[in-house]
Amino acid sequence: MDMYLTQVCFWMTLLSVVLTWAISYIRRKKTTKLTNTAAGQQRRDGGPDVIIVGAGVGGSALAYALAKDGRRVHVIERDMSEPVRMMGEFMQPGGRLMLAKLGLQDCLEEIDAQKATCLSLYKDEKKAVVPFPVEDFPYEPTGRTFHNGRFVQRLRQKASSLPNVRLEEGTVKSLIEEKGVIKGVTYKNSSGEETTDFAPLTVVCDGCFSNLRRSLNNNDAEVMSYQVGYISKNCQLEEPEYLHLVMSKPSFTMLYQLSSTEVRCGLELFPGQIPSIANGDMTNFLRNTMAPQVPPKLREIFLKGIDEGAQIKVMPTKRMAATLSNKKGAIVLGDAFNMRHPSIASGMMVLLSDILILRRLLQPLEYLGDTNKVSEVIKSFYVIRKPMSATVNTLGTAFSQVLVASTDKAKEAMRQGCYDYLSNGGFGASGLMALLGGMNPRPLSLIYHLCVVTLSATAQLLSPFPSPLGIWHSLRLFGLSMKMLVPHLKAEGVSQMLFPAYAAAYRKTYMTATTI
Repeated sequence: MDMYLTQVCFWMTLLSVVLTWAISYIRRKKTTKLTNTAAGQQRRDGGPDVIIVGAGVGGSALAYALAKDGRRVHVIERDMSEPVRMMGEFMQPGGRLMLAKLGLQDCLEEIDAQKATCLSLYKDEKKAVVPFPVEDFPYEPTGRTFHNGRFVQRLRQKASSLPNVRLEEGTVKSLIEEKGVIKGVTYKNSSGEETTDFAPLTVVCDGCFSNLRRSLNNNDAEVMSYQVGYISKNCQLEEPEYLHLVMSKPSFTMLYQLSSTEVRCGLELFPGQIPSIANGDMTNFLRNTMAPQVPPKLREIFLKGIDEGAQIKVMPTKRMAATLSNKKGAIVLGDAFNMRHPSIASGMMVLLSDILILRRLLQPLEYLGDTNKVSEVIKSFYVIRKPMSATVNTLGTAFSQVLVASTDKAKEAMRQGCYDYLSNGGFGASGLMALLGGMNPRPLSLIYHLCVVTLSATAQLLSPFPSPLGIWHSLRLFGLSMKMLVPHLKAEGVSQMLFPAYAAAYRKTYMTATTI
């Protein structure tokens, strides 16, 4: 009897286990079917896979790239008219390569873009011409200058030409969040009606004045200085393919051919140094203080815009480290995500590089509704981008500080050392220009060049023989170099900047001639 009861209990227990497993299996299958049905229903209903906030350079380029991969994209832009802005007027050679890999190189056509082949550097009545290197770069090693608004409009036209891109004018008011996951956006359309839209992935790409950044990240932008600029019209530089950089005081002055008949004149000033535009102080400052420092062959064009009453604009230059959001279902790109000093004109290049990386990582995912998988993609994106972003961010800080004039012996020695390094030509100059042009995004290479410039400047301070004061200034110079480098090592990650494998993998994947 006991044996019979034992067998009954055994078989009942086994049956219970089998039934429990069967029910669990059926539920899992049902859940998977419902998930796939929901995804399919979203596709059939025409709902977007991705919402992009902002249709500037980044938003438009990303929309085109994702749409080419078959994604449905809804782009919401506050103002669809042609932007009029002073920044984003130069595309480095590395940026042009990224643009071509996205299939957008034709957007630089029909906007009167001008070719840039060299950097022409002026200091103390001396001139050095440093070209972009032609070796080891799979694309034409030249940059382009252009009106940013014309370029943006071409990108918008290209993106909106695809049937699965919906480009809409509207103002995004907030992100829709549910349990730490961004589900979509609330926005006002062009009719003033408040509405919502939902997508598995939301991309915030609304520029340096982003209203949505704080909803995802807690990083703040630091105002470093101010860019002052205006356009001299109906003129052409004697060397229109050169970017003319004058190492003036208090900081640099820049002139470049913006279009076939216009020249951009710009300079950097610091807080507390900004003369009033309204009462004419700025005009007098440009004419009486800055113009005499501009080489004579450029001075006439520099003064032309002032004399003709060109509109003078002032824009803050900002710096902001990139940080990842702990919220799922969203990512921030462009100046809303990461900013560096504009002296090296690399913001668009880094942005296009980020778009290439993000697109490649998303391609294997058929459906973006799996927030965990998308979150892993975003984490990978943050690491893979480091060779380009870390190089450019560090270089932007270093180059902008070197360009500032100073009565400090150590700072001025670094400034002179940088000029000498570029003017001497050879391996050093071509290597530094490759870094400036985004043609060799290797943080270790940047560290090497910074060390060589520092040693060169130190030798200048210690010549013709070491003195106690010279040694003191040399030690301070070394400290200045470390201040340029160490904060970025901390922010970007020591391993990502110092281990060459990261840069080699980036270059192999994203700096080749093939398209992605």
